[in-house]
Amino acid sequence: MIVDDAQIAVINRQYLGRSGPTNVISFAMREGDFSGVNPDLLGDVIISAETACREAEAAGMPAAERLTELLVHGVLHLFGYDHETPDSDAAAMEARSAELLAVLAAKEPGD
Repeated sequence: MIVDDAQIAVINRQYLGRSGPTNVISFAMREGDFSGVNPDLLGDVIISAETACREAEAAGMPAAERLTELLVHGVLHLFGYDHETPDSDAAAMEARSAELLAVLAAKEPGD
């Protein structure tokens, strides 16, 4: 889902207890009390278009490229990659992200 800063700030506060907008939030459906409801469903990825555009501008990149990076990042979280906890392997997540983004960049439109 693509939302604005106000919408993601509400989600960030309600579900993560954090203030303000963030760029991406993932909710895995393969974890928790209802993980067996639909075992083929990975979960949800929510991206703030406003934050993504600001980050893209600051990095001097197209907004679509930043949105793609955030989507890959969010999907990796759904597959269990982590960079926020003390026992996480942020380097593994970064490497997998770079690998997937390289594959996506190699694809020509219409492939």
